[in-house]
Amino acid sequence: MGHIEKHFSDKDIDKIKQMAVQCRGDVLKMTTLASSGHPGGSMSSMEMYLAVYHFANVFPKSPWKKERDRVVISHGHTSPGVYSVLGRMGYYDVDEAIAGFRHVNTIFEGHITRGIPGVEWTTGNLGQGLSAGLGFALAAMVKKMDYRTYVIMGDAEQAKGQVAEARRTASKYKTSDLTVLIDVNDAQINGRTQDVMPVNIKENYLSDGWEVLEVNGHDFRQLFAALNKAAANTLTPTVILCHTQIGHGISFMENDAGYHGKPLSEKQLFEALDELELENDLEKYKEMRNKLPIKAHEKTLLEYKPEIKTGDPKTYRTDVSVDNRSAFGNALKDLGVLNDKSSTPISVVDCDLLPSTKTGGFAKACPDKFFQFGVAEHNAAACSGAMSVEEIVTFFTDFGVFGIDETYNQQRLNDINHANLKLAVTHVGTDTGEDGKTHHCLDYVGGPANFFHFHTIVPGDPNQTDRAVRYVTERYGNYLIAVGRSKLHPIKDINGNPFFAGDYTFEYGKVDEVRETRVANAIIIAMGATLPEAVKAADEINKGGIKVGVLNCSCPLVLWKQRQFLEEKLTNKIVLTVEDHNIWTGLGAMLEDAITRNNIKVTAQYRLGIDDYSVSGCKEDLFKLFKIDAAGIKSELLEILG
Repeated sequence: MGHIEKHFSDKDIDKIKQMAVQCRGDVLKMTTLASSGHPGGSMSSMEMYLAVYHFANVFPKSPWKKERDRVVISHGHTSPGVYSVLGRMGYYDVDEAIAGFRHVNTIFEGHITRGIPGVEWTTGNLGQGLSAGLGFALAAMVKKMDYRTYVIMGDAEQAKGQVAEARRTASKYKTSDLTVLIDVNDAQINGRTQDVMPVNIKENYLSDGWEVLEVNGHDFRQLFAALNKAAANTLTPTVILCHTQIGHGISFMENDAGYHGKPLSEKQLFEALDELELENDLEKYKEMRNKLPIKAHEKTLLEYKPEIKTGDPKTYRTDVSVDNRSAFGNALKDLGVLNDKSSTPISVVDCDLLPSTKTGGFAKACPDKFFQFGVAEHNAAACSGAMSVEEIVTFFTDFGVFGIDETYNQQRLNDINHANLKLAVTHVGTDTGEDGKTHHCLDYVGGPANFFHFHTIVPGDPNQTDRAVRYVTERYGNYLIAVGRSKLHPIKDINGNPFFAGDYTFEYGKVDEVRETRVANAIIIAMGATLPEAVKAADEINKGGIKVGVLNCSCPLVLWKQRQFLEEKLTNKIVLTVEDHNIWTGLGAMLEDAITRNNIKVTAQYRLGIDDYSVSGCKEDLFKLFKIDAAGIKSELLEILG
């Protein structure tokens, strides 16, 4: 779709200039009233905000209209500037933003939050915005939509490595509908940006294939001309370097980096309002603020209902060993093909691990929905999260140490943004094997447990993996599926049939009774790659007359919610948890919490797991070292039972 140049008359520009004056007053009032905030950058970015929101195809009275352009503010600390502009443009009552800025009872938090009308993505941790904008741009590509994406950033965050990752990826995929504006005010917390950490911003973008434009960031005519030129570029993404002054508009604030995060005193505010020729109505806003109750505001969440065909589950024979990661890849391909033309398609982001993460089948079947980001995990995690909120079920696939540990903050922000990401990590625990301790992810349960709304699934065999993957695609929310590297024989029931087949359906949180617990002397609780070992150990012990039951806990984070089930199965029993995970933060810890929280009376609880960084070796040897193989479990349990 060709770009029709947008023209702004002298009258239009004069009107926007007057709005800029009003917005500057709003910024100073709200930060002084809250006794905190970041007025300096809000003032330097003001014309950029106003230019973009006037130029972009946005709808203040219908802010979530699908056809809207997406605007991402990367330097989220400039929220006062964003709130004032959106309020003055009619997204909400600007007085509420001024009076309620940084107050517990309003949505106008210290850093911008997704769900506030006009705000697409929660930011504040610098260096994230370009990745989020890239996610929105790629979503437009997948869904063949015509909206444009604008990202407004600060110059200091250009030092972040994630920005370079996003910059290169945007160029690779020729996201010409992506326009970035950078506030080059040469000011950050510790002083001048060029002194704190020099960055060759222009040269970096040029070398990565972007069109680079430079303007006076306080001149609306130059800004609109650059935005028109960027919109006309159909070959590459465009960055507009906007040279500005921190604190612009108030004589005593201009070019003073001290105002980066320091509000004005009331006396200084009165002087500034007088300079802007604006009314000093601070008392009105004080009165409004004093009436706000000390009660947390309602969450500003957005979500959609995925329209997904899950197809028929695949059942793997018990006499053929299959790795869970292959079962994941096979299910992913099936789902991709089934939903290729769906209103909610499936996309996959990979980081140079396609053969190991088993995403090759999907990539071949759905090449226009498969994105190869290379060794750039931070960008991939953040970009995938943003893409997932655009009615695209997005899988980010990686090894555990990269998808969880290396990208911890990005996943935390995906959780805060209430995304719909499906994080599939294929190498977890010592099951990763010979790669050694640098690649043994030992916190694939304990790490995500710190995210309040993440769901974690550790399937016990290929059949449960297949059903879990299909399950998560049709449900909104962030789901982590942790699958191992090694081949496993599918779990058998007591009659030798596949346990996770037939009438079995996966339900998040459900604990599966794999071997009967009713008359058992002891119960083994396992997850993931240790489940087959636990079943084998129990079957061998049961042949000797001692009764041992086995429970599969594939969803350990919500184990505490299964009070009735656990009380029925564990009361007055010896309990042993077995996990290929950090013994202090995984299944054993989750079970202990569940037992304590629900006041369940067990005879005793014991743990087997990983109690230190491991060495290199095959999975079988490593499981033997940590006594989490069948022989080790059997030996430990018999010793416990005396």
